Amino acid sequence: MNILLAVVVVLGIITLTQLIRVFELTKSLNGTKDNEVTDKENNGIANGFMLYLIGLFSFFIWLVWAYGPFLLPEAASVHGEKIDLLMNFNWAIIITSFAITHILLFYFAFKYKRTKGVKADFVTHNAKLELVWTTVPAIVLAIVIIYGISTWNDIMTDEPEDALTIELFAKQFDWTARYAGEDGVLGKSNYRLISGTNPMGLVTLETIVEKLAELEKKKAKLELKLSNAEPNGTIAENTEEKIRKIDKHFAKVFAYQKEMEMDSNLFLTGHDDIPVKVEFHLPVNKPVKFFIRSRDVLHSVYMPHFRAQMNAVPGMLTSFYFTPNKTTDEMRNITKNPEFDYLLLCNKICGAAHYNMQMNIIVESEEKYNAWLKEQPTFFAEEARVDKELKEIVASN
Repeated sequence: MNILLAVVVVLGIITLTQLIRVFELTKSLNGTKDNEVTDKENNGIANGFMLYLIGLFSFFIWLVWAYGPFLLPEAASVHGEKIDLLMNFNWAIIITSFAITHILLFYFAFKYKRTKGVKADFVTHNAKLELVWTTVPAIVLAIVIIYGISTWNDIMTDEPEDALTIELFAKQFDWTARYAGEDGVLGKSNYRLISGTNPMGLVTLETIVEKLAELEKKKAKLELKLSNAEPNGTIAENTEEKIRKIDKHFAKVFAYQKEMEMDSNLFLTGHDDIPVKVEFHLPVNKPVKFFIRSRDVLHSVYMPHFRAQMNAVPGMLTSFYFTPNKTTDEMRNITKNPEFDYLLLCNKICGAAHYNMQMNIIVESEEKYNAWLKEQPTFFAEEARVDKELKEIVASN
């Protein structure tokens, strides 16, 4: 098959070469020079430009009609409507500029085709024309920038004081949403407290004591391993390095405990926090402020229907807020899709299972939201449940 394809390509090239040669011989017999362009050819090229212009705009209109519905979905937040207005304003400028420049480009090619006896003007400088094509784009860009900055400031700086507070915690490859409990305050977190039963590193007296005990247990195992290792060997050196790291970690957690004991209330704010997975709920027409953390690599909180996106950066706390204005049921009616759900996605390629890193979002009335939230276990209750399950697994083994 490959040999056959190669033969076809070679024969095609030979045929094309011979056709060009025949064309050259025909022109020579007609007394036409090779480098001379006839009026017929000029008119053909000019008419071809106009046909291309019609085909180009017809294809563009078809693309808008066919693929327009696959652009951003309908906005489901207050600031999303402002962003869509800004986007449509930019589209209007881009499409208008595209249409004007291409119409002029192909029209000039048609109108000013070569004509015998007509000589083109040679213009080296035109101050008025240069002023126009410099000033007009500058004014348009200034309007776009000012409008964009105004919209950005309106969205990012006008944060309401009564906003619901939720933390979105990212790690490969899932999300956890954490709500403030009855006290309305999210408990503190510290990455040094992350463990199997405390994946978010929440700070309570119990999690600190648990982490210190875990570090002491790890150190005891390493010291036992070190005592049986050959002195000054590779295993001994690696084990000593691990012990030094554990000592450093232990000192940091212990110092953090002493610091927190100065204000015992700080230990209590995390007990009633509510961590949820798989899906989280939002009340409609109520502003929500999100605090965002990452446990491992760079992720990105992306909620396309709410026009919301913010990076989740390891070691950094980022935030944004929005006000959802369409419930899930309303959007299902709009999309005519009874299975529609809002989604939280990761918009950074964070690893092999990046494609599967998502979480459903349910927007509902405040009454339904409050009823759902009351059914969710607090962090302290969930921690106790996980701890009980782990103990049962250990006992069974």
